[in-house]
Amino acid sequence: MLHGDVERVSAELGYWLAEPYWDQGVMTQVVRGFADWGFATFPLTRIYAMPYATNLASVRVLEKAGFVCEGRLRRSVIKLGQVLDQFMYADVR
Repeated sequence: MLHGDVERVSAELGYWLAEPYWDQGVMTQVVRGFADWGFATFPLTRIYAMPYATNLASVRVLEKAGFVCEGRLRRSVIKLGQVLDQFMYADVR
């Protein structure tokens, strides 16, 4: 999602992959390619993603794609009635 106004140099990346395609490196390639395309296409300085802290597979995808963990947002979301932490990962160029 591209942001406007004062956050117009940032974009948020979200993704989902069907289970039959897990553990094949597909999403790492997609995230890497999307980030490259986003920086080449828009005047962005950062692309970020906020995976649930419990989603270690997503964390690995982001790290393998070159994103860096900038912090932990404690108790920031609720999913299926459970309050969860999120990580803030970003690719800054």
